[in-house]
Amino acid sequence: MALDADTFRQITETIDRFVRDRLIPAEAQVDEDNAIPPDIVSEMRDLGLFGLSIPEEYGGLGLTMVEEVELAFRLGRASPAFRSLIGTNNGIGSQGILLDGTEQQKQTWLPRLASGEVIGSFALTEPDSGSDAASISLSADPDGVDFILNGTKRYITNAPIAGLFTVMARTDRTIEGAKGITAFLVEGNTPGLSVGLPDRKMGQRGTKTADVVFQNCRVPASSIIGGIAGRGFSTAMKVLDRGRLHISAVCVGAAERLLDDALSFAMNRRQFNAPISEFQLIQAMLADSRTELYAGKCMVMDAARRRDLGEAVSLEASCCKLYCSEMVGRVADRAVQIHGGAGYMADYPVERFYRDVRLFRLYEGTSQIQQLVIARNMIRQHQGQN
Repeated sequence: MALDADTFRQITETIDRFVRDRLIPAEAQVDEDNAIPPDIVSEMRDLGLFGLSIPEEYGGLGLTMVEEVELAFRLGRASPAFRSLIGTNNGIGSQGILLDGTEQQKQTWLPRLASGEVIGSFALTEPDSGSDAASISLSADPDGVDFILNGTKRYITNAPIAGLFTVMARTDRTIEGAKGITAFLVEGNTPGLSVGLPDRKMGQRGTKTADVVFQNCRVPASSIIGGIAGRGFSTAMKVLDRGRLHISAVCVGAAERLLDDALSFAMNRRQFNAPISEFQLIQAMLADSRTELYAGKCMVMDAARRRDLGEAVSLEASCCKLYCSEMVGRVADRAVQIHGGAGYMADYPVERFYRDVRLFRLYEGTSQIQQLVIARNMIRQHQGQN
């Protein structure tokens, strides 16, 4: 159920101030230190940002999809590192428990995720399994009433600070593909679980990703999400629509920030005795960026409304993820071009954002995976109509 208009307006105004007064001024420090200051993390907890999508009965804000993307538009205007910290708790780290978990699992973990007491992490990708997620090989072999996990996960967001991992493991190696995969809830301090050194990435400094290694890691059967083996891949797929719409909204927010910075620079930078904003080729780049940004925002809002109405939006969510992640890359490129040589310097935020937004085309499903999802959904819909 949506919040009443006054309450939600107060929340958005609070987030606007927080982004403007706390997050944006801290961006350079986060990039330099490769870490978010603890006082900002504490403020994010106090604001309830770790529980945006978790229902109120479990300690979250229980936002609708439309409300969540509205806040993601705002959070996206700051460095993606801030949003990444809370992203897993609101998305794939909690939604699998919410959708398929037992009531005991929900009561145990959702309030702690919503408060930010525990940072969640979703362990799916492996060294030899990325876009082909159904080919994962991390094994979970039964041993009495327990399972023994062995294998490695790669590029796992928030792994160095996670207290809870949702781990996709193969419980039945006689079955190829998705049906042999099970989702486990594994606490970060479980013996046999170790986290590698933080990855060195092109951008999004301040986010933490790393390998997660399982060596004879014993977990009880009660840690299986929902208590049902072989349903892990299905659980993972269920949470993708919300995650892809959230990331799409963040891309829109980042594009808005980039365009504002580019416009401000163009209006103040003078060449040939005039602001460069008066030059038609600069205006063309600004106009193209504004048009694409508007289109992306409309797409996200439309898909979010449809999801809140209970419609299946896998196709629309992939359309949004494909378009918005590619769109923000084009806007970032134009923003650097408008800045000229200054855009290549680390003194200006556009240089950092140019690197940061490149990742959006890769995670939560690459652009090419989105194209496949869209086309396959179109084909199924057409077949169903004939």
